[in-house]
Order: sequence, then structure tokens, then C-alpha cells
Amino acid sequence: MTDHFKAGYIAKAHGIKGAVSIVTEPGCIDFFSVDQPVFLQVKEQLVPYFIEDIQTQEDKATIKFEDVDTQEAAQALKGTLLFLPKSLRPASGRGEFYFDEIIGYSVQENEVMLGKVERVVHEQVNPLLIVVKDEKEFAIPINSPFILSVNKSKKLFTVSLPEGLIDLD
Repeated sequence: MTDHFKAGYIAKAHGIKGAVSIVTEPGCIDFFSVDQPVFLQVKEQLVPYFIEDIQTQEDKATIKFEDVDTQEAAQALKGTLLFLPKSLRPASGRGEFYFDEIIGYSVQENEVMLGKVERVVHEQVNPLLIVVKDEKEFAIPINSPFILSVNKSKKLFTVSLPEGLIDLD
């Protein structure tokens, strides 16, 4: 799965002819097309599904996959994660990153290692880095003055956090 990125999930069946409603990750809606298969995660494997038709709106879409022709077949896909090849999206620019790229990055402040990025939570207005060290977890807002730099080659965030934001003791 390292050549693919999570692009969304199937929210529900749509109609009676096998279409599904999907919710996409931020910025991913334009990567879905009838020219490119979508990879569904089925039992830890990525299985290609070909798009017969797609209707998009903001970060949601209605997709009709080839060979999914009934409401029951579409309903069976509910909750399935959708992946696309990383080659579809442009390379991130200097100081920019895709959320899936930064998993595992180290986070440091004043040369002190605070932990590693375990995941990014971005259901809220302000996405959060979830950082873990010694089984303790804390969150750092991404869109904030707290992140001083991101070094992609070293896989390192340098931060300056207000006192009390984290407590690793």
C-alpha cells in the first residue's frame, strides 16, 4: 500500500442500481475519474474497481463501479476505504506535505525529541498531528504558529510549543 494513498471511503449505497456515495479526503476529489481505477481495501488487500460513472460535488461523489449492479452489492461496500496511486497527485512543494506522507516523522523542540507522528486527525477545522512517545499521546495543531519547519529529507518537524500544551512526565 506504500504506492497508494487513502483518498476516501464509501459512505453508503446510492439508489437501486449499484451506485455508492463516497466521502473523499481533502483535496482528493479531482483525482477520481473514469480513466483511473479506484483501489478498495478488501481484507488488507487493494483491489481495483473501475468507475463506470462519477458525479462529484465538493468533497463527495456518487460513483457507479463496473460490475456492482445492485443496491445489495453497493451496500456490501459501505465503509470500505478507497485508495489511489500516489503517482496521480502532484509532488508536494517546499514546506508543503500530504498528510499520509508525514506518518512516522519525528517531532522535536529545542533539539529534544518529543515523539513521532502516528496519524493526522483532520475532521475538524484545524488538522492535528497526533504524536506518540512512550505510549503517551498528544496533539499539535498543524495550521498554527507552533510548527517552525518541516524537513522532508530528515523526516522531521521542528516545533515551538506553548508551556503546558504537552505533558510527557
